[in-house]
Amino acid sequence: MTHAPLTLFNSLTRKPEPFAPVHDGEARVYSCGPTVYNYPHIGNMRAYVFADTLGRVLSWRGYRLTHVINITDVGHLTDDADAGEDKLEKAASERAQSIWDIARHYTDAFKADVDALNIRQPAEWTVATDYIDAMIDFATSIADRHCYEIDSGLYFDTASVADYGRLARAVTEEGEGRIDAVEGKRNAADFAIWRRTPPGETRQMEWDSPWGRGAPGWHLECSVMSGQVLGFPFDIHTGGIDHREIHHPNEIAQNQAFCGCGGLDEAVHSGAKIWMHNNFLVDRTGKMSKSSGEFLRLKLLRDRGYHPLAYRMMCLQAHYRSELEFSWDGLLAALTRVKRLLTGARNAIGASGETVASGAVMADLAIDNARLRALLDRFDAALADDLNTPVALTVLDEAVTAKKVPAEEKAALVAAMMAVLGLPLLAREDFRIRPQSAQLDETEVEAAMDRRKAARAAKDFATSDAIRDELAAKGVEVMDGDPLGWEWQPG
Repeated sequence: MTHAPLTLFNSLTRKPEPFAPVHDGEARVYSCGPTVYNYPHIGNMRAYVFADTLGRVLSWRGYRLTHVINITDVGHLTDDADAGEDKLEKAASERAQSIWDIARHYTDAFKADVDALNIRQPAEWTVATDYIDAMIDFATSIADRHCYEIDSGLYFDTASVADYGRLARAVTEEGEGRIDAVEGKRNAADFAIWRRTPPGETRQMEWDSPWGRGAPGWHLECSVMSGQVLGFPFDIHTGGIDHREIHHPNEIAQNQAFCGCGGLDEAVHSGAKIWMHNNFLVDRTGKMSKSSGEFLRLKLLRDRGYHPLAYRMMCLQAHYRSELEFSWDGLLAALTRVKRLLTGARNAIGASGETVASGAVMADLAIDNARLRALLDRFDAALADDLNTPVALTVLDEAVTAKKVPAEEKAALVAAMMAVLGLPLLAREDFRIRPQSAQLDETEVEAAMDRRKAARAAKDFATSDAIRDELAAKGVEVMDGDPLGWEWQPG
């Protein structure tokens, strides 16, 4: 059977395009990673749920995936452009810690969140400070033709490449509004390739270079790491939509300069054939900003009794290019849906002993039943349509509840669908997370449930009801007739 081609929306051309790999049978993907100066908030993590979904779909389509995520531990300034302090230097100074310790701690925290959301490990984590020599070589190779020096360092002349800012649509959308003026720049959009350490100052992270002692610019890092590991041009570059305005246009300009490429009418001149961006997570609670103390991170969700996979489900329920509004009610609905789905999936798969593999491949599925085959085709068509996960989820729901179909084929199909969407077959008990505000611990709840069971056996329903109400008041939902028996109510 002929399947629809995988079509992905290219932010550079602003249109959907069939995926045609640079190297036959391979898919090389680079995702902009975190700046490890603080914990990631859940809006940051949406980008990696999206990138993970993309990678799983590429694997599902049979491509050999090489996915790279970088760790930015130097060079990213506080205003995302060329003014302010380095985010890592600032964090280290505020906390009176080594910048290396700060980077290590928050890198570990980010990777823990990656694991909690069942995001697959990339083929390689590239760390910016491991590539300083390569960055200096890259900058040296383009400096004569595309850069100039001012007191604060080496700057890229954006007028030296064709179509600068096309990704951001800077001319029509005022995409350069966040760039502050720096004295001596030729053009407002010019950006730092190498930031010289000011006289009399010492940074914890600084290196010698032909342009003085200092540190690389944020944009230089990703051009160097993506090109070094994946080679130019590679297939897909991903990131949050906020990168579309400054960071990625600057990467593209550097790539054009390094490769000696022409204008952006040909997307490969940008360094990647396709640029993909997930939209924002919109927060009405006022807790998204990292400057607000207790901001929205996965730990806060856990503290309130929500399993991280509820957030993954929330992301999957919206198309990656749509804004996603966060609310606690929405998260609770996603938690309910993922628990119901996983219960049904375990029932469907458990009977035949199927397991979910992380690299499910569509071509390996032997589905002969016409009804299940139709579900497979609809599921694949949804994912092939620019990763339409909301539709794919509805098809998965249909597969889980399908009746009068071969059990082994249904199990294989459901297992594959779950794997592509990154939903592991956890037991419902795994979702029973104690909210930080809960007044009881699990031992106390079990003891109360034993007392209630004894009261019901003695037909003392008044006592039974009182225990149930007491538990409900303390955040425990009693579920009569359910093998699980009880679970915490998220706060």
